[in-house]
Amino acid sequence: MAEEHRARRIYVSGEVQGVGYRFFAANAAQRAGVSGYARNLDDGRVEVYAIGLPAQLDGFIDDLRRGPRHARVHRVEVDAAELLPELASNFSIE
Repeated sequence: MAEEHRARRIYVSGEVQGVGYRFFAANAAQRAGVSGYARNLDDGRVEVYAIGLPAQLDGFIDDLRRGPRHARVHRVEVDAAELLPELASNFSIE
């Protein structure tokens, strides 16, 4: 039986805005084969919505925990999310 794609909503806290974090997330998503988006939130966090196979998501989330060189990631919260088919074709920066 083939593995099914899953969706995760990820909230990244710390010094993650204005340091290229969303572009880092987009590059990490492309490497991992994950689709979805990354966007800044008004409270200073970055929200990432990701769709992929479990192993793809695990590797992607590990990358998000590291972040780009100039970011300081303090906390990464991962929640299960509804799989939105319209977001399954690419990864965008919003």
